[in-house]
Amino acid sequence: MGHQYYLKRGEYSDYQSWMGLNDSIRSCHSIPHHRGSYRIKLYEREDFHGQMKEYVNDCSNINESFHTNNILSCNVLDGYWIFFEEPGFRGNQYFLRPGEYRRSASWGSPNSKVGSLKKIVDFY
Repeated sequence: MGHQYYLKRGEYSDYQSWMGLNDSIRSCHSIPHHRGSYRIKLYEREDFHGQMKEYVNDCSNINESFHTNNILSCNVLDGYWIFFEEPGFRGNQYFLRPGEYRRSASWGSPNSKVGSLKKIVDFY
């Protein structure tokens, strides 16, 4: 719950260097290594209904690509992904592991806005 941040290996002198909103972290987890393909399906309605668009690569502007930025459900078929609320990989972030997300609240979003998405491929 709360704000999520994806941090790559490195040093961060203070919370502002990773765009943090405050100086407190309540929980964290590492992202498992993933070798293979990346696939995610986005749906405009809950429970995988309505218009659907599948992605295998990063998308910097969901609205231009899918003609909506209100995503109410998704299915992560392969790989690990990050949703960003704003286009251009900005705004609040939401980590998605493989699985079904029947409502935007299931990935932690208080609303259904997805502006961009990115594969997590930066492993050391």
